[in-house]
Amino acid sequence: MKKVITYGTFDLLHYGHINLLKRAKELGDYLIVCLSTDEFNTIKGKKSFFSYEERKIILEAIKYVDEIIPEKNWDQKINDIIKYGIDVFVIGDDWKGKFDYLKEQGVEVVYLKRTPEISSTKIKTYIKKLKN
Repeated sequence: MKKVITYGTFDLLHYGHINLLKRAKELGDYLIVCLSTDEFNTIKGKKSFFSYEERKIILEAIKYVDEIIPEKNWDQKINDIIKYGIDVFVIGDDWKGKFDYLKEQGVEVVYLKRTPEISSTKIKTYIKKLKN
């Protein structure tokens, strides 16, 4: 079985997220999503609209996702690759080159093109404008 892993916050889930998850799943047989915890988001300077548990419930409903694990820090990726027997590491191309070091673990590193016309930041900005 070919295992794929991806990482993210997945707040304000939109069709760009679904596109990423679908394309990630197409790269293997089993997709693990490493979901940023609320505590880790605080460290990253992010504040999610939905809590970790709420975002997890939403992701569990997506047919492409086989398993969800918590992302607690930047440095856990190598341990996750080893622990879960990962074959392919997938992330959006806005991180291009950042995770090439993971190839040393024997995994394929794939940077998927983002869906250009949508993002959680764009949604938050639009909602903010509506409120004003």
